[in-house]
Amino acid sequence: MFIHQKIKLMQGVVKFYNESKGFGFITSSDGQEIFVHVTGLVDKINQNDHVSFEIVQGKKGPNAVNVKLTSAS
Repeated sequence: MFIHQKIKLMQGVVKFYNESKGFGFITSSDGQEIFVHVTGLVDKINQNDHVSFEIVQGKKGPNAVNVKLTSAS
């Protein structure tokens, strides 16, 4: 479950995404590694894709949501 408190719109690059497991990590433009779950995706993503996203605070830390492709790798 997410605690729905959106922080801000961010930009980043997909560091890793495992489609079969439904999760991965995005490296934000400020260097943070943010967890992303399949439920937070708007577009299909792959490693090295450039994306925009919002951050919500989950129980275990920040999570990327509303993840949208800005340019494919």
